[in-house]
Amino acid sequence: MPSFSQPSFQERTQMAAKAKQAALKKLKAKPELTEAEREERKAAAAAREEAAAKKREEKRLAFEKEKAERQARKEEKAAAEAEAKAAAEAASAKPKLSEEEKKAARDARYAARKERKKKKKR
Repeated sequence: MPSFSQPSFQERTQMAAKAKQAALKKLKAKPELTEAEREERKAAAAAREEAAAKKREEKRLAFEKEKAERQARKEEKAAAEAEAKAAAEAASAKPKLSEEEKKAARDARYAARKERKKKKKR
């Protein structure tokens, strides 16, 4: 039974050259495109490019529409927050007292404190 022998360097280079020649022969055997086929392929490529451009444009318009909607929602939210804040400030704002009213309130507190101290001593 013959044993397997490793191909030598020369044998490997010859096999590679034959494979290369076979690939070149196969490539050259391919028929060239006719003018009509070329034009057809160009038209198909142009149609694909046009469809892709249309799709990109639709996507861009949808994105801009979404962006405008987000901005509008953001502005509405900010306006609602400002309105709520103004309403809260108006509700929590104490009425401004004049100097005489402040003095009268202070005197009333002082008199009440004096009364409590008198009741405590009794």
